[in-house]
Amino acid sequence: MKLWTLQNKASSLLRSNLFGIRRSSTSATRTLPSFSLQGKVCMVTGAARGLGNEFCNAFIQSGCSSLAVVDLVKKEAQEAADELAERAQANGLTDTQVIGIECDVSVEHSVKKAYDEIISTFGRIDSVVASAGIVHNYPALDYPVDKMKQLYDVNVHGVYFTAREAARHMIPQGGGSIVMIASMSANIVNYPQHQTPYNSSKAAVKHMAASMAVEWAKTGVRVNVLSPGYMLTKLTRTILERDPDLKNTWETMTPMGRLGEPEDLAGAIVFLASDASRFMTGSEVRVDGGYCLL
Repeated sequence: MKLWTLQNKASSLLRSNLFGIRRSSTSATRTLPSFSLQGKVCMVTGAARGLGNEFCNAFIQSGCSSLAVVDLVKKEAQEAADELAERAQANGLTDTQVIGIECDVSVEHSVKKAYDEIISTFGRIDSVVASAGIVHNYPALDYPVDKMKQLYDVNVHGVYFTAREAARHMIPQGGGSIVMIASMSANIVNYPQHQTPYNSSKAAVKHMAASMAVEWAKTGVRVNVLSPGYMLTKLTRTILERDPDLKNTWETMTPMGRLGEPEDLAGAIVFLASDASRFMTGSEVRVDGGYCLL
């Protein structure tokens, strides 16, 4: 009887490991193995704070142990990387390696240099999230030309350079996943704030992803888009604290009646970056509380 019990427990444990089942002392949590990022090398731009940092958190929670945190300022990128690594260690993920990389995504050679550092450290790149972006609010008639050029350099050219250099490394290795962060603004016109260049830049990102997806489809490189709605990042919270009427307007125009929390994007970004979405390319996943339906 004792031998049978031991054999039964061992068999149960083996099945749990094979099917990615994580067990606690009180319950069993089951997840599809294809959602795991274990063994994958991931990179996120604009990752020192905001949504980019949330994406990094989601990747580590999903098993990624090789992560590049890319941002404009080296010190900020490294501090974010150190914090993510410490958090992983505190949760028992002792094999997690997170590096901070300085990169101006609007500058081609800076992007190439960032990838060189990733490849020299980890040897490959599997999942890339082009998250770096900026926004300004000016009426179209008064939009400063220098700010408009800056916005397109980051939001459009930066995404292009990030995706192109990712593909240069992914194609020889047999594939990978590229996720471009657009916005619901790629589909609708935001109100009441004025942001014509931003809206058009995100529409450009959405169509860029579709174009690259078709071009690289047979190489194994997938290109998809995640389009968030209004998300309560630290910056957004600060803005809305000064303008409660704007918060009320956004909530009223969102069918779910609330603004999104950054964590609401975790499932979508892991899905797109992982093998769970392996037959998806050129697609857009909107996470906007239903905003675009009205």
